[in-house]
Amino acid sequence: MKRSEKVIESFLFACSLLTILTTAGIISVLLFETARFFQVVSIWDFLTDTEWSPSFAKEQQHFGIMPLLAGTFLTTFIAMAVAVPLGITIAVYLSEYASSRVRQIVKPVLEILASIPTIVYGYFALAFVTPLIQHLFPGLELSNFNALAPGIIMGIMILPLVSSLSEDALYAVPRTLREGSYAMGATKFQTAFKVIIPAALSGIAVSIILALSRAVGETMIVAIAAGNKPTLTFNPLNQVQTATTYIVQTVNGDVANDSIEYKTIYAVGMSLFVITLLLNNISFWLKKRYQQVYK
Repeated sequence: MKRSEKVIESFLFACSLLTILTTAGIISVLLFETARFFQVVSIWDFLTDTEWSPSFAKEQQHFGIMPLLAGTFLTTFIAMAVAVPLGITIAVYLSEYASSRVRQIVKPVLEILASIPTIVYGYFALAFVTPLIQHLFPGLELSNFNALAPGIIMGIMILPLVSSLSEDALYAVPRTLREGSYAMGATKFQTAFKVIIPAALSGIAVSIILALSRAVGETMIVAIAAGNKPTLTFNPLNQVQTATTYIVQTVNGDVANDSIEYKTIYAVGMSLFVITLLLNNISFWLKKRYQQVYK
């Protein structure tokens, strides 16, 4: 092996090692601080208490994460309700119907959505989408901070992720399946929805789970437009507080270092880490299964 190749190989190895050590360091800090938190608060109270008020006086403190998870899952559900049907429809159109010229124009335009800073999305949800919904539905008791507007905007934000990865999955379906369907007399619509989509279902599911993971971890949009009230509610018209919003609010506040309120940051962060880890493992499992089908 030439000396230059050895240098490149050593550099790549160092980059890989740095990534592994960084990940191990983050997980170690999370585990250590979370363990210190649970020395004071029981895991049972953390998982089952329906109130979250760590900044209150000691007698009134509650550490139930359910209100934060309710806010997180509510905004994520709204986002997925927007992104999944739109994203899959766009992917089917680009894969099965659009000409190559249209695909070359539409796909980069869609990907521009992914390059917009999330803080811009947040202000757009607060300053435009919420007033628009209030104007279109004047009888709707929609508060200025709510879960609906940021949920919709999060759906638009993750739309390129669903449409792009789903289109790749549709493209991976062997050409022979399409030709066999057409040979049986099926139309393009029947071929797309009864042959191609079922064949690419595992790949589409991976795109949905990755988008779900992205929505769960989104911070700026919900921090700006969803509010800061940790309430156990599933009403999208109310303001909510998500797990990421709580972390941002606490980090920017005057919380004493090493206090129990400070340690809640790590407990909430660990909860998010576990959720996203589970989602990523599910997506990897589906991807592996998908690859095995077409070997």
